[in-house]
Amino acid sequence: MLNVSNSNRRDFLKIGALGMGGLTLADILRVQAQAGSQAATPPKSVIMIYLPGGPSHIDMYDLKPGAPAEIRGEFQPIRTNLPGLDICELMPLQAQIADKFSVLRGMYFKGRHDAYELLSGRPSAQSGQIRKNEKWPVWGSVVSRLRGSQADTIPPYVNLNDLRLGPDSDDPEIPRYLGPAHGPFRPSGPGLANLRLPTGISSERLDERKSLLAGFDEVRREVNGSDKMSAVDDFQRRALGMITSGEVYKALDLSREDPRVRDRYQGCPNLLLARRLVEAGVSAVTVAQGGVDKGRPVEGIWDTHANNFPHMRNLLPGYDRAIYTLITDLYERGLDQQVAVIIWGEFGRTPKIGAEINIGERYATGRGHWWDAGCAVIAGGGLRMGQVIGETDRRAERSKGKPYTPQNVLATMYHVLGIDPGAAFNDYQGRPVHLLDDREKIKELI
Repeated sequence: MLNVSNSNRRDFLKIGALGMGGLTLADILRVQAQAGSQAATPPKSVIMIYLPGGPSHIDMYDLKPGAPAEIRGEFQPIRTNLPGLDICELMPLQAQIADKFSVLRGMYFKGRHDAYELLSGRPSAQSGQIRKNEKWPVWGSVVSRLRGSQADTIPPYVNLNDLRLGPDSDDPEIPRYLGPAHGPFRPSGPGLANLRLPTGISSERLDERKSLLAGFDEVRREVNGSDKMSAVDDFQRRALGMITSGEVYKALDLSREDPRVRDRYQGCPNLLLARRLVEAGVSAVTVAQGGVDKGRPVEGIWDTHANNFPHMRNLLPGYDRAIYTLITDLYERGLDQQVAVIIWGEFGRTPKIGAEINIGERYATGRGHWWDAGCAVIAGGGLRMGQVIGETDRRAERSKGKPYTPQNVLATMYHVLGIDPGAAFNDYQGRPVHLLDDREKIKELI
């Protein structure tokens, strides 16, 4: 007869810490359930594609061919299949599907040199230093808080690669007072390993251990008569279900994908993972995307202070192919109503080339940071596509009207997800804090 102590039987079923400070998967599910669900939400998802470093709006989606040479730069605009939208000549694939996305021009940013404003709606106090004074949770954590208790086999919030601008920056994807259980699941290293059964444990053997655990819990229920034990069983059931069902692991296994589809996603496999995850039921996916630039890492890759045009010539063809592939794939699979995609960076770039030459000769060929007129691309989610929203002045320096901000974009994404952007959660001091201050959605998209 197998003799297992109360503590040992718990230990051998402690499967998966998911890289969250030692919490087991059951712990995470338990905390999520304690938080409760604030609202019923439709089964929609959002993929946020971050272009780290600040992409050049004037060289991509807001060209000014009539401006002076030091403004317009080297690239020529090409027509798209959407009247009124011309984009960079290095993005011919997107030009073919412009009716399937909308471009938001003249956005105004307040944020620093990181993704935090795009994730929370509020700027960080200092570039890359997210944990010092920032108190607002990111949108993925909000989704996790509201949908986490509904997830039996799929985590609600997944990050596919590092959104930090550089190795010394803080992680911008922080749940803050929503709790560590609502940080993103990162399916790499220990996180990916914990989606598999432990070495030497077959499904049959795990079933035996689950049965043994159930027997012990039945005895404990009879002894203490507590209804809480049923809840504990439920958390363990869901934790085990997330592993034994293998839904997440299957979604992350690209070998299961049609080889012809994998070929289409060459150079951007994380976007294929994002599509597979939302198709499997993940609600929030974040991913940094660079394009193809001689093997450089994604971090900070759009930060073109020097050699802007050679750098963009390297970047844009790969970026163009990546975005075209994802959007067309979502449409072909009928996911365009269910899945929204938002593509953006933390700001635009100086319309004037060489605006930073005062700090060094090498900056004569680059574009610096520019908060007054960036852009974003939005696709899917059941929103109204095929639009150019907003307009900048003749030098692409500022919006001609009242500009939209990241808070308006996030309010729109919350709308897609069925979440009230005016919802509030208690902070560390027990004070209610609203998700957003400016809850106006982008009315042209609704």
